[in-house]
Amino acid sequence: MNGKTTGTSMRSDQIKKGPERAPARSMLRATGLGDREIQQPMIAVVNTWSDVTPCNIHLRELGEHLKAGIREAGGTPFEFGGIVVTDGISMGTEGMKCSLMSREVVADSVELATRGHSLDGVVVMVGCDKTIPAGAMALARLDIPGLVVYGGSIMPGSHKGIPITIQDVYQAVGAHAAGKIDEEELIEIEKNSLPGPGACGGQFTANTMALAMTTLGLSPMGLNDIPAVHPDKPDAVRAAGRRAVELVNEGVSARTMVTTASLRNAATVTTATAGSTNSVLHLLAIAREAGVEFDIDEFDAISRKTPIIGDLKPAGRYMAPDMFAAGGTPLVIDRLKKAGLITDTPTVTGRSLFEEAAEVNEKPGQDVIVDFDRPLAARGGFGILYGNLAPEGCVAKLAGHGEFSFTGTARVFECEEDAFDAVQHRRIVAGDVIVIRNEGPAGGPGMREMLAVTAALAGQGLDDKVALMTDGRFSGASYGFVVGHVAPEAARGGPIGLLREGDNVTIDVDRRVLETDADLEARRADYVPRKPAYTSGALAKYAYTVSSASEGAVTAFPDLNPGQD
Repeated sequence: MNGKTTGTSMRSDQIKKGPERAPARSMLRATGLGDREIQQPMIAVVNTWSDVTPCNIHLRELGEHLKAGIREAGGTPFEFGGIVVTDGISMGTEGMKCSLMSREVVADSVELATRGHSLDGVVVMVGCDKTIPAGAMALARLDIPGLVVYGGSIMPGSHKGIPITIQDVYQAVGAHAAGKIDEEELIEIEKNSLPGPGACGGQFTANTMALAMTTLGLSPMGLNDIPAVHPDKPDAVRAAGRRAVELVNEGVSARTMVTTASLRNAATVTTATAGSTNSVLHLLAIAREAGVEFDIDEFDAISRKTPIIGDLKPAGRYMAPDMFAAGGTPLVIDRLKKAGLITDTPTVTGRSLFEEAAEVNEKPGQDVIVDFDRPLAARGGFGILYGNLAPEGCVAKLAGHGEFSFTGTARVFECEEDAFDAVQHRRIVAGDVIVIRNEGPAGGPGMREMLAVTAALAGQGLDDKVALMTDGRFSGASYGFVVGHVAPEAARGGPIGLLREGDNVTIDVDRRVLETDADLEARRADYVPRKPAYTSGALAKYAYTVSSASEGAVTAFPDLNPGQD
């Protein structure tokens, strides 16, 4: 749908101009609007506020600053509530099946709120990690003026004088199971890891995608870097509200920013900072919504030529507030620009990416973002592998270990819970390749993250001694020799469903291979995929409509669109 405003014509004219729209105007007047507010550009504010998670709990207050900015610029804001499913709470439970699906629900909600009321622009306020790509997907789908506002990172907690995050709590669970810490220390870590509002503090999925939003040009430079509780956050959010109205008046829609070039830039900053592998799913989904050519192999090509320069958790030392203090996104962009690894692209500010990054203010002596002459790793954090276990591809997370190949013995589990139980009861040993299947987009359904398992392995000191492969995915806080997004998934007849306990499995990043020497085809005739876990409700609908992880795990109806994938 065309969202451009030309002259005095606005999309919202459909609900507010002419004698026949008197009933609609009457409804608007009942909310307290007068003639001036009705005549102004109408801006949807889709706020994913919730008090179930620190990631989003402060968005209600920030939303007031955003709406104030919209009013200051001569716009009329309409706030809508959006949902959030927080991984930190649902991790390792049935609830985690709802997490990735919530991305689609939020994107659909933004579309319905905006399209259903013929509004002129939209701002999506986001926190926990699936809400961020959801906002970008909706903007790309609608192609109207708008932007994404990230609530910001949480500040670090502390244990024994050492900064900690939610990652440390998960690892403490594994350490407790291994007898390395007692229950009292576990509880102390639990109580002190998260000091207040904001999304998880490492370069996990939320902060990875917040960085990607800025690089895509959908968030104003610097806004997403500001931590949730920083005194500068309200004014920055208010300025974003003003800019949303200007975008409507200028007729600048979202697809101006979302291009193959900007998606490559976003993938580059993600891999250069050793960010979350979930960014692969999310950037593919955004590309699809925008109708832009961009496939999974882009991530491997970019990763091979892009060293890691961000010393950030989960594999590094620092957190998002440290990166903000060091110089933030402008510093990362400036480094990559000088290395010739990214190109200049438009942004919602009206200035180009390079123009915005030119104002970088690097903190003297900082070592959060290093120079390219002394990178933390020679290649970026992703590898895209194929082979007889992943004909459609899979994603290897390379940050956190220095190895690029692993051969071991398959330990096969039909779900995450069974694998976690095996780890907790010390049934996993060095040389094992943990295989967790039936956790894909359709099979889970919902493609759960395996953080409980990977963190428990790390807590037991096994993270660099075993490998893990799954048709599910990983938290941004996961590290170790892990391979996810294996496609096709087991539920869709993928070869991962044919593996058996004791099979030999090889992971080779340099050769881009995930393979076994077992005769898989000989087993196919006897293979029976598991029955769907849900036969009604939202999860059943999602399982029926979701695409392969190699295509971004988006919901689609290809039969209704002949000639389209």
